Amino acid sequence: MTVAARLEELGIVLPAAAAPVAAYVPVVVAGSLAHVSGQLPFVDGQLVTGRLGEDVTADQGYAAARACGLMILAQLQAALGSLDRVEQVVKLGAFVNSTGSFTDQPRIANGASELMVEIFGDAGKHARAAVGVPALPLGAAVEVDAIFALAPV
Repeated sequence: MTVAARLEELGIVLPAAAAPVAAYVPVVVAGSLAHVSGQLPFVDGQLVTGRLGEDVTADQGYAAARACGLMILAQLQAALGSLDRVEQVVKLGAFVNSTGSFTDQPRIANGASELMVEIFGDAGKHARAAVGVPALPLGAAVEVDAIFALAPV
């Protein structure tokens, strides 16, 4: 089954790939690896902002991380033309805008992690970092970056 067919089966529509907000490119392919820059959470075209442990609930944070995962896939598809080249999700890095007392960053990061497994199956299982930070660009609640192993062209 193609990744496009899997997305359709799951009822998932990828968003349009967002333009960079600073001096970087969304995806760099180096050898057999694709590095996807940190992506912010857009839900219905609106950036999810706020801080976990303050004004964003864990469920909202999980949904924001999932939205980051969808944008990662949108960026990768825009760069590669097809997600069928993905052999393995290698690593995700989740940055959670959170208070000093908030310690559930791994649960928030699961929003992106579980999405990858839902779409890619065993190839979606990956290494990960989930860290709390005091602020993110544009006040975003979550930011996630990724590394993918690609099949040769």
